[in-house]
This record gives sequence, C-alpha cells and structure tokens, in this order.
Amino acid sequence: MSTTIQLEQTTAEPMLLGDSAPMHALRALVRRVAGTDSTVLIHGESGTGKELVARLLHAWSQRVGRPFVAVNCGAIPGELMESELFGHERGAFTGAQAARKGRFELAGRGTLFLDEIAEMSPPLQVKLLRVLQERCFERVGGSEMLPAAARIVAATHRDLEHQIELGRFREDLYYRLHVVPIQIPALRERGDDILLLAEHALRGLEAAGLGRVRLGEGVAAALLAYAWPGNVRELHNLMERLVIMHAGGTVQLRDLPAKMLDAQALPPSLPTAESADADGADGALHELMQLVAEPGDPLLPAQGIDLRAYLERIERSLIEQALRASDHVIAHAAARLGLRRTTLVEKIRKYNLRDGAETSSQASAQASAQAGGA
Repeated sequence: MSTTIQLEQTTAEPMLLGDSAPMHALRALVRRVAGTDSTVLIHGESGTGKELVARLLHAWSQRVGRPFVAVNCGAIPGELMESELFGHERGAFTGAQAARKGRFELAGRGTLFLDEIAEMSPPLQVKLLRVLQERCFERVGGSEMLPAAARIVAATHRDLEHQIELGRFREDLYYRLHVVPIQIPALRERGDDILLLAEHALRGLEAAGLGRVRLGEGVAAALLAYAWPGNVRELHNLMERLVIMHAGGTVQLRDLPAKMLDAQALPPSLPTAESADADGADGALHELMQLVAEPGDPLLPAQGIDLRAYLERIERSLIEQALRASDHVIAHAAARLGLRRTTLVEKIRKYNLRDGAETSSQASAQASAQAGGA
C-alpha cells in the first residue's frame, strides 16, 4: 500500500508462503472464509502480513473482479476520516469545492479493508457501527442514503478485548467485526518458514537487480534462533540490507545485527520471546529468561537433542505453572507470562491444557450460582 488508501481492481493473486502447520491451517481457513460474505477481523502482530491475508480473501472470493479498497485507519487524521470513508457533498465544509465519493462508495460490491481498526476515533466508531448495522450511509453534508454493499475486512495488531477494557474501543463494534476471526501466526512460530521466506526475499531482490548473496555457515541457525519481533517485514528488510552491503559475496555471522548474535547465545528458553506480543514485554522476557537460565545454562548432550520438543516442554511447563499460580484464570496467567490473553488461549489449545481452566471456570460459576440461590 503506497500511502494510506489504495483502490485496486485486479485478478492478480497474492502469495501466502509457508510450509509450516500454522500456515497450512491459515490458508485452509482463508479459502473457506473467502467463499462467504461474512465480516472478517484479522489479528496479528505488526509485520505478519494482515493486508496480504485480506487481499487473498478478496482474490479467492466471488468479488475478485470488483474493487479492493484498503484504508489505514491510523494514518488519516481523525477530522478527515469521516469524509474519506463516506465521502462529502460540495460545500459540506471549508475546502469542499466539489462532491467526492468515499471509500465505501468506491468499494461498491467489492472488498473494503480497514487496517489498524483499533486506531479509529470513538466518534467514528459509532458511525461505522451504524453503517454495519443498517448497511447504508450518507455523505458528509448530504441527505441521500447510499448502500454499503462492500464486504468488510478489518485488521489490528492490538488486543481489542483489552482495548475495550480500557474504554478505547466499543464492545458492540467489536462484536460486529468479530464475526469470523483470523489469527496470523508470528514468524517465530513458523519454524523453517523463516528460511523459506528469506530465500524468497533474496530471489526477489536479485530479480530486482540489487544483486545476490549467499548465507554462510551458522547464518541459517541464527535466523531460526532469532525471535523476529518485526516478523516478515523485519526479515525482508534484513535481507535487503544484506544484499545491499554484501552483493556478490557471502554473508557471515559477523555481518548480522548484534541482537541476532545475542539471541543465538541464549539458552533454550527462547520460546518465551512470545512475550514480545505485548507492549512493554521486553522486561518480562528478560526476567523469564534469567529464571530459566539460572543456576546454570542448559548443556547440549553429547548425543544431541530434539530442540523443538525440548523447547515445547519448557513452554508447556511454564504455562502450567502460570495457570496453577493464577488459579487457572487465563487473564492473570497471561499477565504472569507477558503474553496477550488471546495468545495464551491458543497455546492452551495447542498443549491441550483447557480442562483445568474450564474446570476452574465451571467451579467458579457453580459457586456463584449456589451463593445466589442461598
């Protein structure tokens, strides 16, 4: 997307690369949802490819020959946003010298992608809610009711449930948007997809004429060990930087950013980098790593180790401990781990730890009911 708004009418299909289990599941879900007209809310950290998923929803839908309109809700000043979305009539405000169509109108019966929906101002949230309810709108300064026929796909990197608790996002709008949720996995959760995406980026950069590089000994391992807080965007930017600095040569470990070399030296408590999901989680990540690393760093057995299984055991153990310490209250356990609540819920499902949490919730509900009956 070039700036804040993009209007396209194309049959070119975007690519959602990855051979990992999370990406196979994501593609299957997107294909299933694309065949419907349901409103979709895409969750994912910055740089995971939320707009790419929105474009794929459009490309695999019956609306593919119609416009795809993308709006970055966080990049347009609040006082202009209403006019951008709904358009305006001539003379509606100072400077409105001619009537102008808004993004809903331009999208027609295509797809309207509202990126960074959490950044939308509260007054505009009210107006958007009304449009979603009534499926029609008026231009600013106008009186004619126009149909809102576009499919709505929204996206955010924020935890909207937490934003609701803080009073920054309307709960009724959340449930209007949250018809079909799609969670995009973070890059660090995608295993060898990191190397696949790195190679794809390098081929693309070579095709663009920037040059070619090879990855030297240990570089691939460093890429896999790093937590990638900036996700796919950060990976692509790094590949571009390496090509520019070392075109025609071989990238060595010393050529990587210092933070990646530090990550490679960390003990196998690295999955706690999940705490990078939350704002200000770096401190929690550091403390948890120190906890696991003491009194001594784990040693690599002479016969080797199944690293993935070992890391999963550590992660599962820490989650179980956090759940027990929090009496299986997921929000409290997530806070202890420095995770978003939604991220912890996914991990509880992954490790089949739902029984304890559900039993605790049921017990609490029964106790409340008994107290009410007394």
